[in-house]
Amino acid sequence: MLFSSLLFLFLFLPLVLAAYLAVPRSWKNGLLLLVSILFYAWGGVSYTIVLLSSILLNHGCAVMIQRNDGTPSKRWLKAGILLNVVVLIVFKYLDFIIRNINAAGGLFGAPLAIPEAGIHLPLGISFFTFQQMSMLWDVYRSTDRQPLRLTETALYVALFPQLVAGPIVRYHDIIDQIRKRAGSMILFRSGVHRFAIGLFRKVVLANGCASVADEVMGSGISDLTTGAAWLGIVAYSLQIYFDFSGYSDMAIGMGRMFGFNILENFNFPYIARSIQEFWRRWHISLSTWFRDYVYIPLGGNRGSGRRTYLNLSIVFLLTGLWHGATWSFVFWGLFHGLFLMIERLGLGRWLQRVPYPVAGAYTLLVVMVGWVFFRLEEFPDAMEYVGRMFGAGGTGNLSALMFLNRESVATLLLAATAATMLFKKMAEAADRWESGTGAVGKWVLEVLRIVMVVAALFYCAIQLNAGSYNPFIYFRF
Repeated sequence: MLFSSLLFLFLFLPLVLAAYLAVPRSWKNGLLLLVSILFYAWGGVSYTIVLLSSILLNHGCAVMIQRNDGTPSKRWLKAGILLNVVVLIVFKYLDFIIRNINAAGGLFGAPLAIPEAGIHLPLGISFFTFQQMSMLWDVYRSTDRQPLRLTETALYVALFPQLVAGPIVRYHDIIDQIRKRAGSMILFRSGVHRFAIGLFRKVVLANGCASVADEVMGSGISDLTTGAAWLGIVAYSLQIYFDFSGYSDMAIGMGRMFGFNILENFNFPYIARSIQEFWRRWHISLSTWFRDYVYIPLGGNRGSGRRTYLNLSIVFLLTGLWHGATWSFVFWGLFHGLFLMIERLGLGRWLQRVPYPVAGAYTLLVVMVGWVFFRLEEFPDAMEYVGRMFGAGGTGNLSALMFLNRESVATLLLAATAATMLFKKMAEAADRWESGTGAVGKWVLEVLRIVMVVAALFYCAIQLNAGSYNPFIYFRF
C-alpha cells in the first residue's frame, strides 16, 4: 500500500489516527503493532510470514546476547548477524549468485545450468533486516540491561511509517520512545505539515519528473541526441531524490503524529560540493549505518592509507549490493567509492578552495553519471547511455524538446529549485518574521500554513484521483 494512494490517504491513515487517539495509553503500542502488520500484509501474506519470522529470530538472538551473566554474548551477536546476512542472500541475492556461477562455468568451458530459485523479494527486506542488525549491535553495546519485550522489538521493526522504505531507524534512537512517549498538539501539527510536504514532493515533483525520465530512458538509446540523454538523467536525478525524500518526509511526519521523533534522512544532497559531502546529505540513515556498523568496525581510517581505501571499497561495494543484485548496482557503489578515494588523495582539499559553482558542478556530474547505472540495470545499456551523454555513437533523432511540454518544463524547474535551499530559507525568514511580530501576524502566518497544507493535500488528491503516474523506486529494495 503506497503512502501516495487514495486508499491510504483517505481510509487507512484516518482510521488508524482516530483509533490511536481514542484508545488508552497502554493500548497504543499494541494498536500500532497490529495495524503495522496489517499494512505490511496488504502487500502479501507470505511476505508477512517472512517479516514475523525474522522478528522472532532476531528477538531471540537479542535476548541471548543479554543473557550472559551480565556480559553481552559476542557469540550470539555473530550468530544473529550471520542469520540476517543469510536471509538477505536467500531472498535477494541467490538468483544473482546462481546466474553468475552459470556464467563463470561457461567462461571456463564447463557450461552450467543451475536452475534459479525464483524467490520473490519481500517488500522492504533490506530496510527491516538492516534495522534488526543494528538492534543486535546496539543491544550488545548497551549498558542498559532492561528486559527485552517481544512487542517492543516487533513494533521497532514493523512500525508502518518506516517499514518498507525507511528511514533505517536505530534501536537506541527509538526504544525509549516506544516504551514511553508523550504526544502533543504541536508535534501532531508539525507531523501533518511534514507529511503534506512529503506527499507534494512525491506526487507532484517526483511523479512529474518520472514521466519525463521514463519516456526518455525507455527510448532507444541510439535514437537519443546528447541533449535528450542529459534531459533523461537530470529528470531521473530529480525523480529519485523527491521520490525517496518525499517518502522519508511522510514517514517522519506520520511518526510525529504518533508521538515519535524519527531522524532526518536527507539534507539537500544536490548542493554538496564533494562526493564525501553528498553522502553526508543523501540517505543519511543508510550512510551512517554503513559508517557505524561496517566502516568503523573494519578499522575506518585509523590504519594505513591502503587499509582505509580497502575499507571504503568494501563499504561501497556493499552499498551497491544493498540496492540491488545486479552488476550495475555494484558498479554504482564502487564508482562512488572511487571518487571518495580520489577526494581523500587531495581532490577534496582542492574542492574546498575553488568557487562553489565549480565544486557543485563536479559533484552533480559524478552523481548523475552514477545514476545512469542505478537506473539502467543492464550494464552495457548504462555504458551506452553515458556515451550518448558525451556525444558518442552518432547524433540520434530524438531531441530533448520532443519529450517536453509546458507542464513538464514547469515541474522540472520547480523540482530543481526545491532541490536547493531557497524554499527552506524562505520558510526560515517567515519564522523570523513571525517571532518579531504581534499576535495578529502570527495568526495570519498560521492561517497561511494551514491553507498551504490543505491546498497541497487537495491538489495531490486530485492528481491521484485522475490516475496520474505514480511509481515508487525504493519499493524494490
